[in-house]
Amino acid sequence: MKILYGTGNQAKLLDMQQRLCSLRNKIEIVSLADLGGKLPDVCESGRTPLENARLKAQAYYQAFRMPVFSCDTGLYFDDVPEEIQPGVHVRRVHGKNLTDQEMLAYYSELAVTYGGIKARYKNAACLMIDERHCFAAMTAAMESREFLLTGTPHRDGITEEGFPLDCLSVDLRTGSYMNDLPDEAWSLDTDGMLEFFQGVVEQMQL
Repeated sequence: MKILYGTGNQAKLLDMQQRLCSLRNKIEIVSLADLGGKLPDVCESGRTPLENARLKAQAYYQAFRMPVFSCDTGLYFDDVPEEIQPGVHVRRVHGKNLTDQEMLAYYSELAVTYGGIKARYKNAACLMIDERHCFAAMTAAMESREFLLTGTPHRDGITEEGFPLDCLSVDLRTGSYMNDLPDEAWSLDTDGMLEFFQGVVEQMQL
């Protein structure tokens, strides 16, 4: 079965293809670039990563009429008031979409105010095979490891455009900034995305 991954991020596509390599005799993850055509305008109005993952999968399915997989992510803090909990609105603060530099300033100030904030990224997945078969999940196995959001940026500052919080995020196990660690270091030992697809393959008897 060919499954469209609803993302324009090539790095995410390659990462997912690698994660699911053990299922390559059952499924094939293809990209938007492979299909061409006009991309759908997705209104990510959900309150949770799971709701947004569903919205994206439905929009891409309607546009391409083939099995579609979508993900979404939210940032969650421990022990902060609900009104400053980022959730799915990591970049949008007080009704404004922040630039990378504005995000760096806002979140570093927030971390200083609370003396450092323990945080994690929660991820959700939705796979819409057709109008009768839609699978979705948001499990602990899909979360990042817990990390510390600090008010002291990494010495190199923002090193990758679009990911300003990496230079404020410190791994609690090693004390290293996210900038200095490979992406896989922030995943749990159990690969929740692989488990999700294995469950779908079993239920659909692929």
